[in-house]
Amino acid sequence: MRAIMVVFLVVMPAVILPRETHESLQIVVLFAIFAAIFTLVEYSAASPTLVEFRDAPPFNRVRFSTLFATVLCLSMIFRGYVSPSAFTELFQKSGSSIGEAIDFPYSPVRLMVLMLPQDAVPEVVQRVRDAAGLSYLVSIFAILWFIIVLRLQHWPRREGPFNVWVNLPTFDAAAGGDVVDRLERDGRVNVILGFLLPFLVPALLKLCAVFGMPVQLDDMHMLIWTVTAWAFLPASILMRGVALSRVAQMIKQQRKVAYERAVSDGAYVV
Repeated sequence: MRAIMVVFLVVMPAVILPRETHESLQIVVLFAIFAAIFTLVEYSAASPTLVEFRDAPPFNRVRFSTLFATVLCLSMIFRGYVSPSAFTELFQKSGSSIGEAIDFPYSPVRLMVLMLPQDAVPEVVQRVRDAAGLSYLVSIFAILWFIIVLRLQHWPRREGPFNVWVNLPTFDAAAGGDVVDRLERDGRVNVILGFLLPFLVPALLKLCAVFGMPVQLDDMHMLIWTVTAWAFLPASILMRGVALSRVAQMIKQQRKVAYERAVSDGAYVV
């Protein structure tokens, strides 16, 4: 089921929006197959390699729902330019209102608009503003919802033990130093990075354009995935930072309980 949902995510813009060439559809299908195979391998293997918090829902569910909702909303907005309807008009009006509301000086949405070349047509500028505003709002709601869910469900230990090796395959617990200190440090770094990336990415894209490698945002498919990555990756990194901090708190609490039990049993003398 996870692999099927990933396939739907990858092919969604190509299905909702018209594609100009048959070769591009083949590339989309190829990416969807690779994504499905990767998801099957990661969630069926005893030792995952990249996917974190595999057995600690709803971390990955919130992230995937955020990504799915962002791609769906942007696809419906841009479909309204090709095949308008009452349904797509609703998405377009919502995106336009949100984009204009968030497009204030020094905001991430304003930086995305300023990233465009000065000779960009007004239609492309409007698309970028609407897409950036809506996707950024979705990411903010996802972060807030994730924090609320963590509080309500007492994540990460809802049922049974929390396996650090399975849920944090990229974290080497035996690398040296105290595990709690390293988790807290990595959590703070991820939170700061997730907050700064929406401001840094437009500057990097502008720098790439200066050196002759511009991102073609006049293509709606490219615009969907570019803006989605711009909004989703920082939110995902920030959620990872919050999750690492929660794991550090859990380990610290377990240590405290074990210490108090050892003192009460006489196994440890204060």
